Amino acid sequence: MKERGETSPVIPDVLTNPLLNHGVAFTQEERDAQGLTGRLPAAVLTLEQQAGRAFRQMQAAGDDLAKNVYLEELHDRNEILYFKVLREHLPELLPIVYDPTVGLAIQKYSQEYRSPRGLFLSIDRPDAMDRAFDTLGLGSNDVDLIVCSDAEEILGIGDWGVGGVQIAVGKLAVYTAAAGIDPSRVIAVSLDVGTDRKSLLDDPLYLGNRFPRVRGASYDAFIEKYLRTVSARFPHALLHFEDFGPSNARRILDTYRDDYRIFNDDVQGTGAIALAAVLSAVKVSGVPMREQKLVVYGSGTAGVGIADHLRDAMMRDGASKEDADSRIWLIDKQGLLTRDMTDLRDFQQGYARDPAETQGWSRDEDGISLLETVRRVEPTILLGTSTVPGAFTRDVVEAMAASCERPIILPLSNPTSQIEAMPADIIEWTGGKALIATGIPVDPVSFEGTEYRIGQANNALLYPGLGLGTIVSGADHVTDGMLRAAAQAVADQVDPTEPGASLLPPVEDLWESSARTATAVVEAAMAEGVAAQHRADPERAVRERMWEPVYQPVEEGSA
Repeated sequence: MKERGETSPVIPDVLTNPLLNHGVAFTQEERDAQGLTGRLPAAVLTLEQQAGRAFRQMQAAGDDLAKNVYLEELHDRNEILYFKVLREHLPELLPIVYDPTVGLAIQKYSQEYRSPRGLFLSIDRPDAMDRAFDTLGLGSNDVDLIVCSDAEEILGIGDWGVGGVQIAVGKLAVYTAAAGIDPSRVIAVSLDVGTDRKSLLDDPLYLGNRFPRVRGASYDAFIEKYLRTVSARFPHALLHFEDFGPSNARRILDTYRDDYRIFNDDVQGTGAIALAAVLSAVKVSGVPMREQKLVVYGSGTAGVGIADHLRDAMMRDGASKEDADSRIWLIDKQGLLTRDMTDLRDFQQGYARDPAETQGWSRDEDGISLLETVRRVEPTILLGTSTVPGAFTRDVVEAMAASCERPIILPLSNPTSQIEAMPADIIEWTGGKALIATGIPVDPVSFEGTEYRIGQANNALLYPGLGLGTIVSGADHVTDGMLRAAAQAVADQVDPTEPGASLLPPVEDLWESSARTATAVVEAAMAEGVAAQHRADPERAVRERMWEPVYQPVEEGSA
């Protein structure tokens, strides 16, 4: 018999370990073995019952930000249950755990902070990078995927400093829920290089570095050290870069993509999903890809990345590079981009027009306008990544429809408050002729007896499958051929020739869609000779790799 003051041996508590916690799904035998006798109510529920209750609790949480916070707390308590809920309700929850609600979560990160998720690397302590990764206790074969962000250009809302870790966390959640990438084999990384947002620097609760964003040689050295470190430690991991600023995103990708297994979703993923939408639309438009004419409104990294993909598609369809380049017009804040402009970014210069082409075109204080460009160019594709609400006015859309039988119009900006035009208006202004995909979820539109289903050009339709295919193939880098294969696989999953049909598959089919996309990526990697693993049956290899949220037995004392 123990004397007063004596204690029993401490048993590790699985209830506080989100990777092991089953909550009230622990059986009586498991409770006894784990030292949980009397710690839980008597009932033993199934994972399905737990998921149903958790989803109802989330629905009652309040606004979308409150729902996001609830789900993050669930993630911190019970990872299997979190992904079970997310997987079963992905269409409803994708806007909560990712865009657009994650933008609010990022802005409120320091105020809503509860517990750390991810690894925080600070530019003023580069020598601590190895020690930070040491704390994870992971071996060289333990990691498949790392998502990092320096948070300079978050979802169109700009620089939000250390809160940008939430974009990496959200991205990884989608990788798992949409493509079954094992959440125990991923890492979210915040590259904290400071912030230029004064409201954060002045906020006493702000959790990041309190100095202006570091640029130049110090920044470049930090990025290179990060790449060297993670590649040496985790040589098989895909390195996903997310929401870097326009001066860095494309430059980092171009500098390192041939040497590291690097992927930038803002440049490559956005371009590939837009290509998928266009490939679907071309089946209906009657105009071959090589004869399309593209106007891009909003020529940052995303817009130019899309232009690159569509130019390459024109070339694959028989156009020369010179001809393909001549079929693309970029418009940014200074109007139509021309070669005599002194403020062009490096990645814009290849598409800038000869000023002689625009002699006689009307100009205003913002240069050559979108409307003037559409009237002069008579494009077949109009694409928006500007975040300028209402930029595709009735005059612009009607001018395009006047010279094009089936105009392809893609207002891709998000959230809804920043979209260039709503699909219902585009359909009305074109008499139902437009082929549309958007960057936001949109309800079907009824017009003159036809219901138009609007495809969402959400990168989540593509990057989870691309990532899974890269992991399964062991590709040593992400090639343009793998990106094309992913885009074609997404496009091939719909029949756009049906009246009112969507150009892209629905989010409801994302698990199956990701499996098909991953299979195509594995096949492309093998065909291009970059795959480390030759798969006799790529589809089987993909499906066997897809992780499912299922409780596994917990060994005694494993917490």
